[in-house]
Amino acid sequence: MTDKPVTEMSFEEAMKELEAVVGQLESGDVELEKSIALYERGAALKKRCEEKLKEAEEKVAAITFDENGEPKGTTPVEGL
Repeated sequence: MTDKPVTEMSFEEAMKELEAVVGQLESGDVELEKSIALYERGAALKKRCEEKLKEAEEKVAAITFDENGEPKGTTPVEGL
């Protein structure tokens, strides 16, 4: 795991670390206090992944097409 702040992680970084957190928690070999910290980190990582996915979905939804079905640009999406 890394000490990088979750808010600075890319989707891929957050997903990779989330998978590591889940693996540690599932192993059952972690002390209670560390389990709590891991759970909290995992929740933050999950939230980051969801945020990054939502951003990507909004960008894809903003793509506009011409009369031939070819991408021609994007339309502004509020909040981006």
